[in-house]
Amino acid sequence: MMNTKKIKTLGELKASGYKPKSIKEEIRQNLIGKLKKKEPTFSGIVGYEDTVIPDVERALLSKHNILFLGLRGQAKTRMARQMIELLDEYIPVISGSEISDDPLNPISKFSVDMVAEKGDATPIEWIHRSQRYGEKLATPDVSVADLIGDIDPIKAANLKLSFADERVLHYGIIPRSNRGIFVINELPDLQARIQVALFNILEEGDVQIRGFKLRLPLDILFVFTANPEDYTNRGSIVTPLKDRIESQILTHYPKSLENALEITEQEAEISDEQNARVKISDLLKRLIEQIAFEARASEFVDKKSGVSARLTISAFENAVSSAERRAIINNEKQTQVWMSDLVGIIPSITGKVELVYEGEQEGPYQVAMNLVDKAIRTQFAHYFPNPDTLKKRRNTGKPSQEEQKDDNPYRPITQWFDKGNHLNISFNTTDKDKILLLYQVDGLHSLVKKYFPQLNEEQAALMMEFVLHGLSSYSLISKKIFENKVEFKDLMGSMMNFTEKDFEFDEEA
Repeated sequence: MMNTKKIKTLGELKASGYKPKSIKEEIRQNLIGKLKKKEPTFSGIVGYEDTVIPDVERALLSKHNILFLGLRGQAKTRMARQMIELLDEYIPVISGSEISDDPLNPISKFSVDMVAEKGDATPIEWIHRSQRYGEKLATPDVSVADLIGDIDPIKAANLKLSFADERVLHYGIIPRSNRGIFVINELPDLQARIQVALFNILEEGDVQIRGFKLRLPLDILFVFTANPEDYTNRGSIVTPLKDRIESQILTHYPKSLENALEITEQEAEISDEQNARVKISDLLKRLIEQIAFEARASEFVDKKSGVSARLTISAFENAVSSAERRAIINNEKQTQVWMSDLVGIIPSITGKVELVYEGEQEGPYQVAMNLVDKAIRTQFAHYFPNPDTLKKRRNTGKPSQEEQKDDNPYRPITQWFDKGNHLNISFNTTDKDKILLLYQVDGLHSLVKKYFPQLNEEQAALMMEFVLHGLSSYSLISKKIFENKVEFKDLMGSMMNFTEKDFEFDEEA
């Protein structure tokens, strides 16, 4: 790389042998270099290694403008911003140019006049790649003047110029992004007449500002993002503009729980103080991720809106903060995130899901609680025998002696509640008191030790609490959540009826 600090004039730049490249050629060459070295092209983007990233690489190698199409929270803008890393670290521009004119190929009147006047003495400066990025959120109030430019009467007055002089123009954000990357987020929200103004910029490089018809061959990589929901709710991408965007790339949510876990772990902002005080188990992490998967499949949630990864990130942070708050109140130096702390993540769910009519009837709070309960139910079957499977096995003929001996590992627990016992766990109870409460339930500790003999006392207690929540999600015991506690009781005594699932099972049997 040439020593940019020593080159200060156009003459020195010519002598150095510098050869300008278009923005798309520059990105293409740097991308080829990364691919040859097997370096990651987009860091911190999880789950797109075999889908979105190869599509983006192909588009950039083809020198295409790009449209990212996907639901909220699918890293569309993040990927666009990371394209900066594919630019050269520094490029030369004519000093004072508003549109980063290439010293060897100036296009603005200011720069053309300066080169004509000063020749090889024309001063140049070097701009870092971080300065070569422009971004605009499309909103209905965005105007052509914002994007392309307008006449500046103050400039005309100060320079004593008539409005017929090209120097009175004030360039918009697109011309100012010349020789860089320009991103328009949520493109369908841009009014159709504004989208029309982008046609010639994309195809021909023509810019028209208040009667000035300028031929500005702008050198820009355009990246657009759009949400499919916007096509029906707020607007659309007009067909001629969409036709000029060469590559449309579909994004998606994490396809596996492991990818989702990695994203949340990477993005959640947990302070060192919180990390020192609060431990969060793999079980709780998986439950939080499962909530998002359940929400994306829920009949109460609008699938067109999607469920952003921000839900699980916020929920993770709230879960840790719930445990931290409890530890502070109880003056405990260390604690862990318990199952009861999941009540603290409800605000992270209610604000992140768009409900359909049926969901609105249920209410945001109840939908959030249902999603938590479904996540517990789904994950419970990964850790312990599925209670539904046990029911079916029990009703498909006479079990063997071995099966009779170990027919239902949950029976001692449910029988303890059937005797009229109940368990109240306060959300702010100390860890020590919670462990003592959990040990009161017959068969609970022995069940956990049977399947997880390696756990220490704290880990086993968490798993014991998980069993209670799991059994309630399968309607084997009752769970009621109050403002300051959760209460577990026998199902028949507290509800005096069966769930719909129980009736379905009876009919099958």
